[in-house]
Amino acid sequence: MNKNKVLGPWIRRFLLEYLVGERNLAHNTQLSYRDTLVLFLPFTAKNLNKSVDQLSIEDLSADIVRQFLLRLEKQRGCSVSTRNQRLAAIHALARFIGERSPEHISWLTQVRSIPFKKISKPSMTYLDKREMDALLNAPNRDTQQGQRDHALLLFLYNSGARASEAANLTITDLDLGSPPSVILLGKGGKVRRCPLWPHTAGKLAALVVGRRSDEPVFLNRRKQPITRFGIRAVVKRSAQTASQKLPILSTKRISTHTIRHTTAVHLLRSGVDINTIRAWLGHVSLDTTHIYAEIDLEMKAKALAQCEVPASASDTIDNWSNNPELMVFLKSL
Repeated sequence: MNKNKVLGPWIRRFLLEYLVGERNLAHNTQLSYRDTLVLFLPFTAKNLNKSVDQLSIEDLSADIVRQFLLRLEKQRGCSVSTRNQRLAAIHALARFIGERSPEHISWLTQVRSIPFKKISKPSMTYLDKREMDALLNAPNRDTQQGQRDHALLLFLYNSGARASEAANLTITDLDLGSPPSVILLGKGGKVRRCPLWPHTAGKLAALVVGRRSDEPVFLNRRKQPITRFGIRAVVKRSAQTASQKLPILSTKRISTHTIRHTTAVHLLRSGVDINTIRAWLGHVSLDTTHIYAEIDLEMKAKALAQCEVPASASDTIDNWSNNPELMVFLKSL
């Protein structure tokens, strides 16, 4: 087989030279492209009765790509959004090869001709105050795991962090002084600082006491860094528990992004301006943040105290609006 047609070396160049060296794409994007190939290459090899190492560029035909995408939706139950994400990775690989190997221009054209599916704009899910309180109270705080789960949920709600941002959070990113805050590394390497409630800071301080500053804040049961999938599992488990006391939660699809939406909506209802919310969530464009202004008619609802986390008998919580130092910090964002 012509060495230029062997797929393996192209895959290595694509992942290492192109994604990292030339494009400098975010680590999560690199992982997404890699995950696509981990699924796609064995699927192709099995259909062609070959080993993965024997695959050539032409083996990744447009027909095989269509079969792969159909399997994602029908057998794996993937959403249209996930299907399009996998196709985008295959398109990127095809473009990379075609731009460097003119003999494969015809193959590139066929693969790139596979269209993305149109996605209907989903309605945004967020929780009202009672529902968010129920979610926060779901973990059993008499156990070590429950204390971690509660601290994680409280942190997600307070900061509006993405799952990946919480998973990558290290102890050195926390400033638990007065006023407490956290540094988050978002999409595209964008860094932002978010204020924390003193109550949140207290729960995090108890979670990291006696540990090295370079350790992750949130660990799993094996004392290993929790992954974004582990964080999603915590949210799902807590939602299932909370729905036993508040059945309406079972009608909502609750994820880490649901909590992020909830943070934004509650800030908006409390009178925090859109630009501050954009900085808080780490959005590049205001257009992304403006969706929160469109989904709620209670824009003039008063007092951020309405989304204050209720304290137990031994806890005292300062809310966003009643903390002067925190409000100064907020306005400085």
